[in-house]
Amino acid sequence: MVMSMANGLANGLNGVKHSRPLAPGIWAPVPTFFLQGSEELDLATFKRHVLYLAKAGMGILLCGSMGEAHHLEDSERVLLIRTARQALDAAGFSHAPIIAGTGVGSTRKTIELTRQAAEAGADYAIVIASGYYAGALDYPALKAFFLEVAEASPIPIMIYNYPGAAGGIELDSDIIESIAKESSNICGVKLTCGNVGKLVRIATATAVPSFDKLYPRKNKDAPFLVLGGFADFILPSAFARAHGAIAGLGNVAPRSLVRLTQLSFAATNDPALLPEAQRLQDIVAAGDRTIALAGIAGTKFLLEKLLGYGGAPRRPMLRLTKEREEALWQHKNVQALIELERALEREAMVKMTPSIAFDTNGADRASREVSAFA
Repeated sequence: MVMSMANGLANGLNGVKHSRPLAPGIWAPVPTFFLQGSEELDLATFKRHVLYLAKAGMGILLCGSMGEAHHLEDSERVLLIRTARQALDAAGFSHAPIIAGTGVGSTRKTIELTRQAAEAGADYAIVIASGYYAGALDYPALKAFFLEVAEASPIPIMIYNYPGAAGGIELDSDIIESIAKESSNICGVKLTCGNVGKLVRIATATAVPSFDKLYPRKNKDAPFLVLGGFADFILPSAFARAHGAIAGLGNVAPRSLVRLTQLSFAATNDPALLPEAQRLQDIVAAGDRTIALAGIAGTKFLLEKLLGYGGAPRRPMLRLTKEREEALWQHKNVQALIELERALEREAMVKMTPSIAFDTNGADRASREVSAFA
């Protein structure tokens, strides 16, 4: 149930062991889709979207904030992970790792759900601190939470820092670095706080050869990755030695984010690529801000307009009003992003090589691979 054979666990269908390394790149937190009226899981649409993202070169993250994890039953999270794993394997993406959100409150419950996620096919877990008792969770308590979860988990754990979804809990760079050093089963951090300075400090401490030598990871295929939580600073973060991003915008404009990430990595070695990377980052940053302000409902509306599916969030969240939907669709930042995405889709029509994720040294190869699908 874990991406490295070294852990001695089976992952995927029929108990077959796979090695699915965690590589730098761009990941989409996949929405959870619901049937109209009943709000039961719409698994057919979910599978369709997972494959759409994989074919565009996006990494797959399930049951996160964009996936409305807080409104899901544990059994629903497990079902989504199992469904995605089966769909990816059947479509030729058995090499594609799955990151799954498993932070649910208590340490005990988080460990239990993480084990269930691994059994269902998750290769990595991303864990957020519970915000319900935020006032009682001081530095020692927060550190102990992540260390204890990582120690008990059969799969590597990524720290999820998102104060807006954790009762205002803000993990600073000191505690994140400390957790990374003390637990070899911690495989990275997602910074949805949007704090670029924090990202720089963490990357300075962890994205260097000396960190790997002094603090080797338990799983050699699971290095410590420093990932942004938005798409609006992918380019500058690459120059700070970060490893990409997990961004909700990837659901709406996957090819745009993949290309931007490729160029950002490549531009650190080839300055001639910087102007084009800056052009894409300008378009993506503006679109990211506009769409983020519309929340999960806004992303689902845009998917409905662009791909024919989306639907409403699970209540108590509501759809956008018709007026807000129209304003979002007509917004110049959204239209510019859609124009870019469609241009990349047209380019992709002429190439036919599958891809999922990429590394910092494979920008040219990844560019060829990711242009394979429309």
